[in-house]
Amino acid sequence: MHGDQAPVYTDDLYAWLAHNAQMLREGRLSALDTLNVAEELEDIGRSQRRAVMGHLRVLLIHLLKWQYQPKLRSPSWRLSIRSARDQIEGIIDDSPSLGRQIPEFMEREYLKARKYAADETGLPIETFPQTPAFTVEQILDEEFLPDA
Repeated sequence: MHGDQAPVYTDDLYAWLAHNAQMLREGRLSALDTLNVAEELEDIGRSQRRAVMGHLRVLLIHLLKWQYQPKLRSPSWRLSIRSARDQIEGIIDDSPSLGRQIPEFMEREYLKARKYAADETGLPIETFPQTPAFTVEQILDEEFLPDA
């Protein structure tokens, strides 16, 4: 960037972000790259949503494995369950509106988790119920682990 020339969004994202943040702080709204700022804000929201869904999927996979392979339970499974819950909690703390979408996310991610659990365990997919046997409250409860 030379002199007062604004960085180009497609050339240097970091410099572009810093420049636009500075323009916002200074109240220089006419100097903003508004279309790309809006796109970046939407991307942040999508990224947070994908992160919650990904952690939820991992959590559901490990809860299914925990429930249907009790003899193979291990500290690493428990750690994966705890870690996924912590990650979800952290994102929800920052973005509470995503917390209200967990039931919708669970409905979508459970179907994927069921397939992954079947692949990972070698058990027939029919082993796992077509709908979750646990509630949103249970899966997010740090003390909950399903029984066999």
